[in-house]
Amino acid sequence: MIHRLLVLFLFFAVVACKKEPTLHLNYQNGEAFGTSFSVRYISNEKSDFSSSYDSLIKVINTSMSTYMDDSDISKINKGDTTVVVDDHFKKVFIAAKQIYDQTQGAFDPTIGVLVNAWDFGPEGKIVGLDSLEIDSLLQTVGVQKVVLKGGKIVKEHPDTFIDFNALAKGYAVDVFAEFLESKDQDNYLVEIGGEIRGKGSNLIKQKSWKIGVEDPNFDQTQSYSKVISLEDRAMATSGSYRKFKVDENGNRYAHIIDTKTGYPHKSNVLSVSVITTNCMLADAYATALMSMGLERAKEFLATHPELKVYFIYEDSDKELKTLAVNGFPES
Repeated sequence: MIHRLLVLFLFFAVVACKKEPTLHLNYQNGEAFGTSFSVRYISNEKSDFSSSYDSLIKVINTSMSTYMDDSDISKINKGDTTVVVDDHFKKVFIAAKQIYDQTQGAFDPTIGVLVNAWDFGPEGKIVGLDSLEIDSLLQTVGVQKVVLKGGKIVKEHPDTFIDFNALAKGYAVDVFAEFLESKDQDNYLVEIGGEIRGKGSNLIKQKSWKIGVEDPNFDQTQSYSKVISLEDRAMATSGSYRKFKVDENGNRYAHIIDTKTGYPHKSNVLSVSVITTNCMLADAYATALMSMGLERAKEFLATHPELKVYFIYEDSDKELKTLAVNGFPES
């Protein structure tokens, strides 16, 4: 009996002395897709996946970067019909077509030719394009004119220009997140150029991951008046306050082009933030809702409760207003 008690005592003593595993906040950052990225994850050991991130960035750029002359998408845009696209391209292309259909063309990855024609940048005034030129360019626009067949992209019009910039960053965030999950990381926060996806929580602080919704500052400064928790979701923001032009009457035009008219979109909506299941969808829907304008966007969201959305806009008196739809978190 004494021996058994001694064994039990030693067992509980060992358990009591056993230390809880030390948690580490691993943080890596770098450059990607013309912007920056950061990755935070909580684990029981220190680790660094930077080389893996670099490899993922290279693969995605090779597939979909319109800034690389030798990328697959650039070759396709130049008329190369021999390119066999990879799985990254296929996933983004299929998603783009689905969102095009759902938004009745408000989101269209072939509108880039008109964005380029209008020469959008941080400065400068609206310069009128010839209406005949706009009509000509519109003939090349429409993702419904492009199909994926046998691993290759077939274009109805040879001059159709495909540009995935409106959802590629969000997709890359998802790729990073899925990579972390493949490494058994279940508490992370991934951000690329302001597009974000989080899972689990900050176990060290025992709090949810906190992210800021950026204020629409026209002076290019950054500030955040709204901070929310992000749990097992992704958020992306589209804004007209960084890329816009002004006409002779002082009207601001967003860099988003109306897919029906070919003209820059005049809107009182300054930014749209979307929370949903993955970052590619959040990224694309944020762009689509910006293009729709506030009233049409509200109608669309009434039938899409899975999208939590936060608008920042100007009223008729140029006063800033906000609107949260479908349960976008207050804080």
